[in-house]
Amino acid sequence: MSQPSSDHQQPAATLSAKTMDEVLLSSDLLETLPDAIVAVDRDGTIVQVNSQTQELFGYDRGELIGQKIEMLVPERYRRQHHHHRQTFAETPKTRRMGADLDLYGRRRNGSEFPVEISLSPVSTEKGVFVLSAIRDISDRKRIAEELRRANEELHRRTAEQLGEYRSRLVSIIDSSEDAILSKDLNGINTSWNRGAERMYGYAPEEVVGKHISLLTPSDRPDEISEVLQKIARGESTEHHESVRVTKDGRHLNVSISVSPLRDTAGEIVGASAIVRDVTAQKRAEGQVRQSQKMEAIGRLAGGVAHDFNNILGIINACTEFLRDRIDPAAEPSLYVENIKKATERGASLTRQLLAFSRTSAIQTRVLDLNERLRDISKLLRPLLGDDVEILVVPTSSSAVVEADPGQLDQIVVNLAVNARDAMPRGGKFILETGAVRFDEGFAEQHQAMPAGKYVLLAVSDTGSGMDEATISRIFEPFFTTKETGRGTGLGLATVYGIVKQNKGHILVYSEPGHGTTFKIYLPSADHKIGVGSTAEPETVSPKRQGTTILLVEDDDIMRSLTRQLLHEHGYTVFEANDGKSALEWVASHPGPIDLLLTDVVMRRMSGPELVERLNLSHPTLKVVYMSGYTGELMAEREVLKRGITLLEKPFTRTALLNTIHATLG
Repeated sequence: MSQPSSDHQQPAATLSAKTMDEVLLSSDLLETLPDAIVAVDRDGTIVQVNSQTQELFGYDRGELIGQKIEMLVPERYRRQHHHHRQTFAETPKTRRMGADLDLYGRRRNGSEFPVEISLSPVSTEKGVFVLSAIRDISDRKRIAEELRRANEELHRRTAEQLGEYRSRLVSIIDSSEDAILSKDLNGINTSWNRGAERMYGYAPEEVVGKHISLLTPSDRPDEISEVLQKIARGESTEHHESVRVTKDGRHLNVSISVSPLRDTAGEIVGASAIVRDVTAQKRAEGQVRQSQKMEAIGRLAGGVAHDFNNILGIINACTEFLRDRIDPAAEPSLYVENIKKATERGASLTRQLLAFSRTSAIQTRVLDLNERLRDISKLLRPLLGDDVEILVVPTSSSAVVEADPGQLDQIVVNLAVNARDAMPRGGKFILETGAVRFDEGFAEQHQAMPAGKYVLLAVSDTGSGMDEATISRIFEPFFTTKETGRGTGLGLATVYGIVKQNKGHILVYSEPGHGTTFKIYLPSADHKIGVGSTAEPETVSPKRQGTTILLVEDDDIMRSLTRQLLHEHGYTVFEANDGKSALEWVASHPGPIDLLLTDVVMRRMSGPELVERLNLSHPTLKVVYMSGYTGELMAEREVLKRGITLLEKPFTRTALLNTIHATLG
């Protein structure tokens, strides 16, 4: 394949490199990891650190960046470390260090401390960088030393003193944030610390005496038996990564170290395990890999599109020459017209590719999205058909953005095509707009969306909806659920590319059988026409101590963040992960509940069904629903009655607290 012209290809490559480096070395991304993270280049020069590194070593970020990594290594190890670093640079690969080595870090004040290090090489346009995850294992060393000393004392002390030292052991083990547990050679749990209780949700009396397979997912039936066989042979397992299931059904990514337990005669009688939850770390690693994949595909798409455009230009020119030289009434003229139409289809495809790769030329201007949607809706009728009702619902009088009008049309048309396929027997297609302001608190929780004023474009349908597996892939180029020949798989990838090109953000809410809502947030441009530039600051309702809220939400992260916001404002919060769990909690806790804050669509039991059941025992209970779907779609599907209080996700701290305050009265 011939190389694309430098006039087109170079800007794309430059932008991609810049984007990749910013993503991989972004302090925002590194802040999501629990360990101290130090990024170094091939020469060992520090190029980025997170705040955990500053706290662990006592340096400011400015004192570290640009220095050699050896400044964090004790002087007696620096020569050896420099040699190991050069060896690693020759054959970089992900590795964990510290399991069988005594590694130490050096703080700014000269003090030293034991560490465990994980090295991860990452390839970028600027070369190979190494992300070093550094963990202070002083507590682990202390616990191990305490365990060793306590074990020696247990052999020396008399039987009367045994109980005292067992209590000391329990205290030491329970002080660990990791799950520490033991089992016999048959896999029956024999001990369970508080870290295990916090991680898995089971109290000791619920698991001691039961088989450890209680924690393993059904797709790993042989894992426990294989580990126990190794233990019986006297072998240990260090940092084995696996998946475990909590009491409420959540799946955790964990790192497990298992060692044999011996009796006084030295015989192996069981196994002890230390388990660390690495779910957050795995999620961050997945985000990095996804970002790399999307950038690589974008560069490939841009290159292919530029070359293909050149080819189409030649075909199109030749078609024009032939058409001028052939009698329009002759049969070959029909073939020429077919070639012309195929060329136009190819050109449309390359425009989508270029939009996804963010290299196509655009002409932005300030426009009112409300007016644009009214014009676009007239063009959607022949596309959607007579059995689909089109609704345009502007919830804000002004929705000013700076964008390319053609790109906005492309977003709506691509989403309309998908909606049409999801509603083979008709339905409703809803376009909603609104003005949204995200505060600093919201930005901290949703790091991809900076604080500021946005214009919301919500595109909803009452179609068949999507499951989680489909949602996780819908923005991938060439991914499609349609049968062969009915789609290129570029429609939603193009929408994603256009939104990102305009510094916007896109969220998807969908459940099988409940339709789909795409929420697109574009930066507001009303300040460019003198509208809303002096908006009054939002005020938060006063704190309410002693008010009890039952929070029901099936998304673990969303539930945790919402609970934290409510706790900080003085509310007493009890939580459940679905409707049935909420009913069970109410049945076992007969105390008063001031307000129910519940998701609408949940597994096992929906929010409205939960409210109907609770009304029998709590007829005066006040209710606030929350959903990623829009209120208009909820009403159209008759999931909720009109007039019901609905808090649309994502919501800010101010919106949450003010809505709750207003409902409580």
